[in-house]
Amino acid sequence: MSDTLRNQLLGLGFKPAPKPAKDARPPHRDGKGVKPPRKDGKGGRRDASSRPGRGDAGHAATGKGRGAGGKARSQGDIELAKAYAIRAQREKDERIAAERAKQEEARLRREARARLAILIEGKALNSDKADIARHFEYGGKIKRIYVTGEQLKALNAGELGVIQQNGRYLLVTSALLAEAEATFAPCVALKVDPNAPVADDPYADPKYQVPDDLVW
Repeated sequence: MSDTLRNQLLGLGFKPAPKPAKDARPPHRDGKGVKPPRKDGKGGRRDASSRPGRGDAGHAATGKGRGAGGKARSQGDIELAKAYAIRAQREKDERIAAERAKQEEARLRREARARLAILIEGKALNSDKADIARHFEYGGKIKRIYVTGEQLKALNAGELGVIQQNGRYLLVTSALLAEAEATFAPCVALKVDPNAPVADDPYADPKYQVPDDLVW
């Protein structure tokens, strides 16, 4: 097209045809364009993330190590839990055994007291005419029983004795005292050995004075 015709067309409002865009692709080695990727997957650069390497092996090894460690820790936790359970069961069994022994002891004491009550029923020698206080130590405290003069002599000679039943102190013969001791030993409150030194039983002397304001 001549410049004159082109100018006339532009004057009539026609726009010039756009120029074709340049190819932005880098030229191929042979100048014919970019070489397409190979269909067999072997051409071009591989993604580093798709290549197995030392990093993957390291991660695998690390994961394996962590798995083994976690398994070992889990096994240790299980063994520890078993040990705690065994100890808790043993302590429970010990408490149960101790409670059973305590209950058995209480049962035996009740039965012994019942036999003692039957043994001494109606056999106490306490007298309404007793006016002499015979003191003695029992249960870590000083106790007393009132006797007559003759009973005091017999008591200090070991011919009589004192037993405790339900808070009361009963005067009994030495023979009955021996039976009571065999039945329930804690009931024996006073058992005098006439051959023992006087210092072993200072309260045997009827002249032994006790302050009036002492609480018995």
